[in-house]
Amino acid sequence: MKLSELKNGESAVIIDIAGHGGFRKRIMEMGFVRGKLVVSVQSSPMNDPVKYSIMGYDVSLRRSEAAMIDVLYEHEANAALGPAKAFVSHESCESCEGCDLRPQRQVVRKTEINVALVGNPNSGKTSLFNALSGSSEHVGNYSGVTVDAKTGHFNYRGYRFNLTDLPGTYSLSAYSPEEVYIRQHLFEQMPDVIINAVVASNLERNLYLTTELIDLNQRTVVALNMYDELEASGAKLDHEQLGAMLGIPMVPTVARSGKGLNALLDAVIETFEGRHNAVRHIHISYGESLEREIAALSAHMRDSDDVPLQFPVRYWAMKLLEGDAQIAKQLGQCQHFAQWQEAAARAARSLTKEQNKDVEMTISDYKYGFINGALQETFVEGKQEANRQSRRIDRLVANKWLGFPIFIALMWLMFTATFTLGAYPQDWIDGLFGWLGQVVEGLLPDGAVKDLLANGIIGGVGAVAVFLPQILILYLFISLMEDSGYMARAAFIMDKLMHRMGLHGKSFIPLLMGFGCNVPAIMATRTIESHSSRLITILVTPFMSCSARLPVFILLAGTFFPNHAATVLIGLYLTGGLVAVLTARLLRATHFKNDETPFVMELPPYRWPTLRATLRHMWDKCAQYLKKIGSVILVATVVIWFLSYFPRPEAPTAGNSEQALYEQSYMARIGKFVEPALRPMGFGWRASVALLASIPAKELVVSTMGVLYSGDADDE
Repeated sequence: MKLSELKNGESAVIIDIAGHGGFRKRIMEMGFVRGKLVVSVQSSPMNDPVKYSIMGYDVSLRRSEAAMIDVLYEHEANAALGPAKAFVSHESCESCEGCDLRPQRQVVRKTEINVALVGNPNSGKTSLFNALSGSSEHVGNYSGVTVDAKTGHFNYRGYRFNLTDLPGTYSLSAYSPEEVYIRQHLFEQMPDVIINAVVASNLERNLYLTTELIDLNQRTVVALNMYDELEASGAKLDHEQLGAMLGIPMVPTVARSGKGLNALLDAVIETFEGRHNAVRHIHISYGESLEREIAALSAHMRDSDDVPLQFPVRYWAMKLLEGDAQIAKQLGQCQHFAQWQEAAARAARSLTKEQNKDVEMTISDYKYGFINGALQETFVEGKQEANRQSRRIDRLVANKWLGFPIFIALMWLMFTATFTLGAYPQDWIDGLFGWLGQVVEGLLPDGAVKDLLANGIIGGVGAVAVFLPQILILYLFISLMEDSGYMARAAFIMDKLMHRMGLHGKSFIPLLMGFGCNVPAIMATRTIESHSSRLITILVTPFMSCSARLPVFILLAGTFFPNHAATVLIGLYLTGGLVAVLTARLLRATHFKNDETPFVMELPPYRWPTLRATLRHMWDKCAQYLKKIGSVILVATVVIWFLSYFPRPEAPTAGNSEQALYEQSYMARIGKFVEPALRPMGFGWRASVALLASIPAKELVVSTMGVLYSGDADDE
């Protein structure tokens, strides 16, 4: 039976996974491995994708991809699979052949510790980064908020910590840009200690990444984040025993409240100095046959003196047996690489034939078996279902009949509130800048300085600054949707529709972020594993109307349609979305015909957004906007004023009206030069200049027009 055949509420046990490459690797990383119980929870409003529950968390999977997973009902699976086996090693592997262990030793105390922060998406990794470094990176409750490495610095107990927040990832393979980026960072930067952020209430899946770090033999400390949720569920964890079994110190933390952070840093220092009692390198056994081949290939590679020393030889051998293309590229310069690769390919074929599954699946099975065995001895499940509340909410917001109406209502509410509520503080700011202009005009004599301050700086900058309230309200709604977990549900609801448009389900999140700013939205496309879908999303994201266009839209809508401004504003946004859809369909039908990566996305539990995080997110965007006003827009406004004010006649005459002076300015000459090209659009020279001025920043359309029209008697 196929997983796609399960009805909502039914459960089954995974027997086999078809397919190859990125699809199999990704779903195995997400917990879809042989012997695991999976429950079909809920279909999306368009009946595709489907939300499944596995290993205590929810994940979205399309029916076409679920059809590649073979399952059996529990009573049938028990007969077919037999009793579950748990593999766990309690022994250090100093004596293991091929391990190439770097012995734990005391290090010379120095004043700096370089720390890399890694973890699964939604593990609270960026919250930890913010809490530890005092940085103000945005924390969102969906996959892919961290799209690049961010570094923060702080001092603790005589050390200067250089903390790097790496992108969220489920493993260290080479099937997504994040995985390649993180592994390359660890290879090149060789951090002193790695902090592995783990969701304490979902250990079985989160510890998969920890097993990869064990293979790398890096100094690691596990932060058992959101430990309060584990305690609230009634579960019990002996984290000290688990840490001793894995050879990695484990520290309970709650990043939102700061609980356990000092203990975490103390563990990092003790690990760095080589005096933490829990630290030892264990050997995860991958079965007699695979271990034999790993040892043979490791011995062959160890005879060469050009193997990179950043990672153990055993790790290089394992990755060659898996057929990791990125590792093959890294080792390609080694003198004997061709022989290693040939030996690895021969061994992999033999193992696949012997075990009836490829090396990647074998390693994943043993990793999860190792984790399961360790948790059996240290973890007692709680009586309260962790995701019960989230599933109740999903039954409403992802309902077949209510999902789309709720989504559309939220979008309408966001844009209506942006225009309506923002109008009041907008009037106050407008009045403030108007008053400042009058004060300057009253204090200074007529001349260039007075005109620069009153009409140039105050008039131009004020024309853009008045839209700050609308931008803050827009980001407030986006922040609330991200932090609460609704943003991931929006992608779940929209996946089938996005798929028909030629886009990936995960494309929806960057596109929605594009309403805030196109730049981070394009950066966020790194979370889309499919190369073709990622490129299409990048190409159509500029059609999403970002907040920089909001001042222009509000100006047009408020001026020409004062009684229907909110409706017109929504229409402008919808038009951009429609053009994006048509462009995506055209690109998918022509240049990018294949979508090579599955839509597999974690659906995190709903969480109440914290006031601190929401206000910090709004302030970050406010600060960015004010910085732009104080830099790019201010400089551009002064330049525009200069070009529109000069040249001035030496002796004023009665014919030199303000309008006539504008007509003679450098700006008018530029505008009239390009006017023939833009005349078919109905643009005069002033509108042409405003369009050119918007190249460095879209908001400059408004400030430019504010400067160019400031001398007109007819304000309308």
